Amino acid sequence: MHQHPDAISDAPAASLLRDQRQIRDAWFAMRLSLAVGVLMLVGKVAAYVYTGSLAILADAAESVVHVLAVAFAAFSLHLSLKPAAPRFLYGYERISFFSAGFEGAMIVLAAFAILAESIWKWLHGLALENIGYGTLLLLAAGLVNGLLGWYLVRTGCRVNSIILVADGKHVLTDSWTSIGVVAGLLLVMATHWLPFDPIVAILVALNILWSGGKLIWNAVVGLLDYSDPEIGHEIRQKLDALCDELGLHYHGVRFRTTGYRNLVEVHLLFPHDSLLGAAHATATLLEERLAAGLSVPTEVITHLEAEEDHETVHSHQHYTGLPR
Repeated sequence: MHQHPDAISDAPAASLLRDQRQIRDAWFAMRLSLAVGVLMLVGKVAAYVYTGSLAILADAAESVVHVLAVAFAAFSLHLSLKPAAPRFLYGYERISFFSAGFEGAMIVLAAFAILAESIWKWLHGLALENIGYGTLLLLAAGLVNGLLGWYLVRTGCRVNSIILVADGKHVLTDSWTSIGVVAGLLLVMATHWLPFDPIVAILVALNILWSGGKLIWNAVVGLLDYSDPEIGHEIRQKLDALCDELGLHYHGVRFRTTGYRNLVEVHLLFPHDSLLGAAHATATLLEERLAAGLSVPTEVITHLEAEEDHETVHSHQHYTGLPR
């Protein structure tokens, strides 16, 4: 990327979300998630106190985790939008992976707590009261969370925020958890067999464990600069078309995501006698058109090489691979 050094610190990281409207949408979605999460937690705790159901307790435990995780996610979103600084020249966007990993770790801890509580109470005696009212309250919570989760994932995809997407998927998991608990309580009411309650709680805990594990895995591969093959395929298609149009060859393509945008590096090969000004103009054109043509926000960095002797100029072998 051919850019004045001072431009790094002057360019606001908020521009990564395209415009101020998208930033407002992201913040509104995060605040809405936190407010609804607190209301759902209060409702589920009330339902547990009213019924004594282990399955409802499991659902409430996930809501506790959700509220804590959303609070951390809100902080992460705030930090990720801060401008780049002299000691953080790439900004703070990668905090989104820490946020997703933290949320996943909290979910896993909650799952183990639910498993322990369910097994202990099953072994030491079960007692349920007022199941009907608790079931209705939980059903309402599940429907509200389903709508909220859909909204968060949709908004997160639109503004390209892994933080909102992770939060939305957690809320959707919470919604399906509530529906599953409702099904279990209906079985208890229909059969009067109380062990259905801890069985459903254990199944909920296992589902939560799986969901948390996936969030942790996504955070780990993000921090390790995992290169998504689908994104790589899209980059190669666009590069092939652009270089064919501009009469260029290329190699050495690397790409990774920060959680909000892709960073793409590519080596462009020019004839040895090309004028620097003309090569610079062509490289800049390719950077702009490639970034504009991809499906997610992208920053493209080009490295110019002479096509005839690029291998002999380097003192050691350098990466010349292409996305698959």
